[in-house]
Amino acid sequence: MPKKRKKSYDGQDRTVRNAAQTLLANIRFANVDNPVKAFVVTSSVPNEGKSTISIELAKAIAAGGRTVLLVECDMRRRSLAAELGIHPAHGLYSVLAGQNDLDKTIVTVEKNFWFLDVEPHIPNPPEIIASKRFRRFVDDVRERFNYVIFDTPPLGAFVDSAVLSTIVDGTVMVVRENYVKRSELQDAFAQLQSAGANVLGVCMNFCREERSEYYYAYYDKQGNRVRTSDDEPEPAMGGAAGGGSPIPLPIRTPRRPGEVVQAPGEAPAQGQAQVQAPLQPHMPVNRTKPTPHVHLKDKLREP
Repeated sequence: MPKKRKKSYDGQDRTVRNAAQTLLANIRFANVDNPVKAFVVTSSVPNEGKSTISIELAKAIAAGGRTVLLVECDMRRRSLAAELGIHPAHGLYSVLAGQNDLDKTIVTVEKNFWFLDVEPHIPNPPEIIASKRFRRFVDDVRERFNYVIFDTPPLGAFVDSAVLSTIVDGTVMVVRENYVKRSELQDAFAQLQSAGANVLGVCMNFCREERSEYYYAYYDKQGNRVRTSDDEPEPAMGGAAGGGSPIPLPIRTPRRPGEVVQAPGEAPAQGQAQVQAPLQPHMPVNRTKPTPHVHLKDKLREP
């Protein structure tokens, strides 16, 4: 029995990668005169997916051929090492204390992508971040890498992110859709403003993805769509299968010489043959992996 051909890509992973690249582009163009190289990724409350966003951003930077260092700055509840499947022997504190050299402490995740962990049970994290040694460390890694990402604890729980935001070039706030309260988000944003942080914007996470597969479809010479093994089964006409709102899928109709496609309800032009455009089928909207989208920070000031 022949083996089933493995898909060449995973649609959900592709969507996340595209979203991370879009987020990176927005960060890059946030300040053209003073490019953002070192920035903080934080959130208002726990479980909004900021660590996942940090990793995906680092992968997007590395895929573009630029070097990036991802630094674990949640000194109370670190999670990046477990997500990456890497467990270094030493971390940030040993570098700040001068016990280990940075080049021997950072770990390679993939090409152009390095990771610096932090030791557990570090006392007084805000004081460490506000120290002169930490500021010198930030200046050093900013010179060595094209980008430096600091993953920090939520603003609603600790002040670490606000302190670090005054040292780096910018701050990205991760907001989980239908999860955080407006008051919690406004309080976190006000805390960054009070510290004088450069808030680059808000990255909304765990969003419902609504996309059209038109841009990933293939058509033959007659204009008919060619289905591949990577496509999902086509639903029956007349409605969407499963939950979610239906999304119309564009369809091209084959034409004969001298014919035009007539939209429903449109009067044909004189002397032209008539071809009635078919009704468009509907594709279901599926909930996928967390998909980040960037919104302007001015949205936070709405009442």
